Amino acid sequence: MHGEGVLSSGLSMGELGQRVRGERQARGLSIERLAELSGISRSMVSEVERGTKTPTVLVLDRLATALGTSIARLLDEPAHSAMRVLRHTEQRVLRDPSGWERRVLSPVLGDVEFEFMRTTIGPGVDAGEFSPHAPGSREYLAVEHGSLRLTINGRPYELAAGDSAYYPGDCRHAYANDGTTDCVFYLAMEVSGVGHHEPRRESPDA
Repeated sequence: MHGEGVLSSGLSMGELGQRVRGERQARGLSIERLAELSGISRSMVSEVERGTKTPTVLVLDRLATALGTSIARLLDEPAHSAMRVLRHTEQRVLRDPSGWERRVLSPVLGDVEFEFMRTTIGPGVDAGEFSPHAPGSREYLAVEHGSLRLTINGRPYELAAGDSAYYPGDCRHAYANDGTTDCVFYLAMEVSGVGHHEPRRESPDA
């Protein structure tokens, strides 16, 4: 996708590309290997690293997952103090052209791979399926407003406002809003492992 892109809060495509390249090189991965791990074409990975193409949120998430990290680490520098307040205007926001938004609420903390985010999905919007993270990863979700179709390894679960869910992060997971109003949910994610992950696991009841 070309144009204004999915990022706000001032991060340029060139800066994002440099961070993706830095994370890849720090793990000793070639562009070809990152493309293989992420399921993204080599040309797309190269264009993202050069800052010549804006990735969708789903593409950026797949790159982060293949690197064993989070989108937050690709968007921000690690915090250097024990206490940090993130004002609303300082939070990294990604907007996908399909009609949904992810706001990163947590700072990047050293070697800790943790991400806390607020997601808004418009009515009738399917945000797509996200790749499994490394084994040992965990995700905790709570719906604030509207309804959410959470799909884990192909099995759908309908969640309403006030409902919450936990699932292993090394499962395929997808989010969609089949309702007529915005769905707002919070997601906390712990990412385990570095740089690669094992084959996808299927949950016993999938």
